[in-house]
Amino acid sequence: MLEDTSIQPSPTQVAAAAQGAATHSGEPHTDKLGSRLNWLRAGVLGANDGIVSVAGLVVGVAGATIARAPILTAGLAGLVAGAVSMALGEYVSVSSQRDTELAQLATEERELREDPDAELAELTAIYQAKGLTPATAHTVARELTAHNALAAHLAAELNFDPDQLTRPGQAAAASALSFTLGALLPLVAILLPPPSWRVPVTAIGVLAALALTGALSARIGGGSTRRGVLRVLIGGALGLAITYGIGYLLGTTLS
Repeated sequence: MLEDTSIQPSPTQVAAAAQGAATHSGEPHTDKLGSRLNWLRAGVLGANDGIVSVAGLVVGVAGATIARAPILTAGLAGLVAGAVSMALGEYVSVSSQRDTELAQLATEERELREDPDAELAELTAIYQAKGLTPATAHTVARELTAHNALAAHLAAELNFDPDQLTRPGQAAAASALSFTLGALLPLVAILLPPPSWRVPVTAIGVLAALALTGALSARIGGGSTRRGVLRVLIGGALGLAITYGIGYLLGTTLS
C-alpha cells in the first residue's frame, strides 16, 4: 500500500489560498457557466429560426396578395408548426442524450459496487496521467472516493455531473418559446402597416432583429461580431428577396 506522503500546507499558504479564492470569488469554477451559455445560444438560435422562417412565409404571401387573411393564416400556421417542430426535435435529441447519461451513471454505479479497488486504481491512474505523482494521485483518488465515489469517477472519466442531467421537457419548452418569440416579430410587423408598407416595414424589422441575434451569437461564441452580423443579414436579406419574388411571381401568374 502506498503511504500518504501529502504535505500539509503552512498557515501562510492557507491564508494565500483563501485570499486568492476571495479575489476570484466572482469567477464561476463549475460547468454551470458552460451550461448557461449553451442554453442562451440555443435560445438565440431558436429565435433566429422563428424570425427567418415566419418572415419568409408572410413576405412570400404578401408578394402574392394584399389580403390580410391569407397573410395571417400563413404566419400563424408557420409559427405553430415551427414551434411544435422545434420542440419535438429538441425533445428527441435531448432525450437521447439523457438516455446516454443514465446508462453511463448506471455503469459507474455497478462498477463501483462490484470492484471498488479496481475503480480506485483507475481513478489514481487518471490523476497520474494529468501530471500528479503516484503518491499524490493515490491520495487525491482515495479522498475523492471517500467523499463521493460516483461523482469523482463521473467527473474524472466523463466530465459529467450527476446533479445536472439534461432535461428534455425543459429543453423542448425553451426551444418552442424562443422560436415563438422570434416568429411574432415578422407576423406583427406585416399586419400592422398599410398594404404598401407591409413588406418594407417587415424587412427592416426582420433585418434589425437578425442583426441583434447575430451579434448575440457572436458574443456568446467569442467570435467576430461584425462577421456574425453580416452573415445573418446577408442570409436574411436573400431569404426575404427569394420568398417575396416567388410569391409575387405566383400571384401574378395565378391571378
